[in-house]
Amino acid sequence: MATKEDYYKILGVDRSASQETVKSAYRKMAMAYHPDKNPGDSEAEKKFKDASEAYEVLRDPEKKRLYDLYGHEGLERTGFHGFSNVDDVYATFGDLFANFFGGSVFGNPFGGRQGGPARGRSLRITLELDLKDVVSGVKKVVEITRHEPCTACKGSGAQRGSAPSVCPYCRGSGRVTQSRGWLSVATTCPRCHGKGTVIANPCKACGGTGLQTVKRDISVNMPAGVESGQQMRMAGEGDYGENGAPPGDLYVEIYVREHRLFKRQGKDIVFRMPISFAQAALGDDVEVPTIHGKTTLKILPGTQSEKAFRLKAEGLPPLHGGRRGDQIVVVHVETPRKLTRRQRELLEEFAKTEDVNITPQRKKFFNLVKLYLGNHK
Repeated sequence: MATKEDYYKILGVDRSASQETVKSAYRKMAMAYHPDKNPGDSEAEKKFKDASEAYEVLRDPEKKRLYDLYGHEGLERTGFHGFSNVDDVYATFGDLFANFFGGSVFGNPFGGRQGGPARGRSLRITLELDLKDVVSGVKKVVEITRHEPCTACKGSGAQRGSAPSVCPYCRGSGRVTQSRGWLSVATTCPRCHGKGTVIANPCKACGGTGLQTVKRDISVNMPAGVESGQQMRMAGEGDYGENGAPPGDLYVEIYVREHRLFKRQGKDIVFRMPISFAQAALGDDVEVPTIHGKTTLKILPGTQSEKAFRLKAEGLPPLHGGRRGDQIVVVHVETPRKLTRRQRELLEEFAKTEDVNITPQRKKFFNLVKLYLGNHK
């Protein structure tokens, strides 16, 4: 698959460019490479399509954020794959061109109808998961509120017993077209507002929109290894469009709650565990909890505080398959706050031996201190 060119490079703008600068850059390219101005020029058509795709991403704050963080791959995860042809450009931008060219929009040089009902609005929800849900994946049922075809008029918008009629002003096209030199100029029909039909007797239940608000339970299958901030696109689960237009999509953004014991680092799990001075000095075999159950960790004699032990394959699975991560156990040597008389006696006896059998790190440290003090007399 060919590598896509950088969107900022296509429009010739910096990554810090303002929305107005991005819009201006796109306007110039759209004027220069529009197919009506370059009939039969496939290279100009490609530049027009690529510039439109770049502008579609950089004008949208969420798409721009994902692109800046993850590049083209980040956008593809949301279901955005760009424009396959110029028709897609016209269908997406519609009246956006009107703002560019003084109340007019480009016509479609390939024929086809540009008017008609618009696709339904896409919806977004946040789904909260526990860390245990990430281990093996989970199926969740979420409730959403969306627009669906009105049951009273079956989505027509017309009162029962009547039906919408073809708009006499635009003859069902939804647009009124004029020619201005090389540019075909089309505006939204002022009578039907782009629908192509008019309703003499609107449905009382939906007011003529053909839509009603309903609540639906949607099943969401979350794969193992998902992380906070990732999102899943569920095609066709958004709002339905008017007059039989296709529905939008549902975007489910993931939020994984923090665990009380485990901290996630990618596919690894960090677990902090206190151990006693005796365990650190003498060594011990301790039972450690994991997200999969429990296991035994061997504490080596002479273990220092903040020492990290790695338990292989006790972490999380990666999102796209492969080897599980590890669990990293960080031990903290805890100093007792209260001692019994016997414990104090034993520690005092032990302390007397430290001056004779001084530990390696302390010996090196005190040698450095003596050297330092000797040079600063």
